[in-house]
Amino acid sequence: MSTVASSLFATWRRVARNRLAAFGALILLAVGALVLLTPILPLQPPDATNLGNSLLPALSPGHLLGTDQLGRDMLSRLLWGTRLSIAVGIAATLFAAVIGSAIGIIAGYAGGRADNLMMRGIDMLMAFPYILLALSIVAVLGPGLMNAMYAVALVNIPFFARNIRGITVGIVHLEYIDAARLTGKTDLRILLSEVLPNVMPVIIITMSTTIGWMILETAGLSFLGLGSQPPQADLGSMLGEGRKLLMVAPNVSIVPGVMIFLLVMSVNLLGDGIRDALDPRLRSGALARPAPVTEIDRKDIPSASQVGDEALLDVDRLRTEFQAGTRVSQAVNDVSFRIAPGECLGLIGESGSGKSVTALSLTGLVASPPGRIVGGAVRYNGQDVLGLNAEQLRRIRGKEIAYVFQNPLSTLHPLHPIGEQIVEAIRAHRPLTHAQAWQRVVELLDLVHIPNAAQRARAYPHELSGGMHQRVGIAMALANEPALIVADEPTTALDVTVQAQILALLDEIRRERSTSLLFITHDFGVLSQIADRVAVMYGGRIVEQGRTAELLAHPAHPYTARLIDCVPMLGSGRREMSAIPGLPPAGDAMPAGCAFAARCDRATDACLERIIEERDIAPAHSVRCLHPLRGERQV
Repeated sequence: MSTVASSLFATWRRVARNRLAAFGALILLAVGALVLLTPILPLQPPDATNLGNSLLPALSPGHLLGTDQLGRDMLSRLLWGTRLSIAVGIAATLFAAVIGSAIGIIAGYAGGRADNLMMRGIDMLMAFPYILLALSIVAVLGPGLMNAMYAVALVNIPFFARNIRGITVGIVHLEYIDAARLTGKTDLRILLSEVLPNVMPVIIITMSTTIGWMILETAGLSFLGLGSQPPQADLGSMLGEGRKLLMVAPNVSIVPGVMIFLLVMSVNLLGDGIRDALDPRLRSGALARPAPVTEIDRKDIPSASQVGDEALLDVDRLRTEFQAGTRVSQAVNDVSFRIAPGECLGLIGESGSGKSVTALSLTGLVASPPGRIVGGAVRYNGQDVLGLNAEQLRRIRGKEIAYVFQNPLSTLHPLHPIGEQIVEAIRAHRPLTHAQAWQRVVELLDLVHIPNAAQRARAYPHELSGGMHQRVGIAMALANEPALIVADEPTTALDVTVQAQILALLDEIRRERSTSLLFITHDFGVLSQIADRVAVMYGGRIVEQGRTAELLAHPAHPYTARLIDCVPMLGSGRREMSAIPGLPPAGDAMPAGCAFAARCDRATDACLERIIEERDIAPAHSVRCLHPLRGERQV
């Protein structure tokens, strides 16, 4: 309880530092205190009439705010009416927020038919002017304050659903949601622990403005005689009664009008402050897709390889594509490779060559739509991963196969300390207590050479450097001692010193734990330090594979040779470096033959006629080229 209390106190201090929020809070606190104390204050009965004292001005003896046309005390009616209006506004807002936000989050997360069905229903409601819809509901239910509250709440559900659905769609395909899937979390846990905290600031600020709308809308219905019924009074009915006396006794309508203004303004100001205080990214000054399960529609499933040695991972003619309308982009096309236990395979190519999509396809993490796996097989320890159901995939992700992403900050949940996130990854697959998992977290952070591991475990992601982010990502990947780690360009955004440290760390972990590694990069200089074998990818296909040293010394594919030419070599004297001319082909406009032909100075007409099959040119060295360099190149 002490932790919760200290957290609430810290949040309040942040709100108090916001002057506008503090001003709104003070007004709301004063009004709230008055309405809470109303039953015990020495006030006259709000419905007691005295025609002899009708329309008394403000500051009259015994009537601080005067009286109305029936001699009823305005102060008493104002406080009781405000109490009723606030209660109705809060109740209606909670009803609309809970139902509307639930619809929005589920629709944005599920996508596809579920999203379309729910949103078309919301669109039908939004097609009617909301005030006319509220009037229609009250006309059906009958006049009364409760019926007015139901009507106002129902017409505001689409507002919450639309707003929250839009926010959810914007975050459910971010990498930290993918990272949550990789830890083995269920959809419900992801919704509650990953999606909901990120949309909560939006819900809060939306509720803060909606409470004011609810008060105004309920007041509007009461003003028209469809809400509060005599002798019961709320702010709207008081306005309705005072409109006829505006010229004779303006205080009868001005008093409830001013109260409505103060309520709406204070709630909005306080809501803004709470929103900023609850979001660590905003309070630190930083700015701030669950991707559906990958659609698998394989027309062909190749039979298991008959190669003698047992591979930990066997990717066989994998094909993944993206469809946008009538356009189909072939991101991964007939990709095959194998990784043995304890081996590091480097996957290299230009940006857009299909490396990351290949990595995500291994455990069905490609967002659908627009992505889908249309062919091939991914066998882990002989088991076809793409044939598993969602629950079986969850057991593999994070436990058997783990990922280290290119931008670790985007994969870490911004609202939770890094230690708690690793604890969740551990407890998703192991029956450990929180204390046991926390001890494991400290051990992991120490393993990846993070100083003051116990203290750093309580830090938020935005409080760490880029190198620290990557080390945390590696620690999370190691949480359940996976047999295979997929590292997707883990050093791209780091400076050369930190890059060397991360490479050394990954190589150390691989050798000490016999962990297999699929290392994705676009830098041959990086691969030369860590990879046992290299697979070169271009246009969604692997164009060359071989042992690292041999492939670097004797590249066979012209594309491989040109990539190597782009690597700076210190101490080698003057050396011409030239960029590869042209651009890679678009995924929806792949040529019938070699995708590199348009940029290759060795290409002939035969290269464009048909798909070129991969063939061996030396032991453990294959190439997809009609005119390989063979032994022509001297390095």
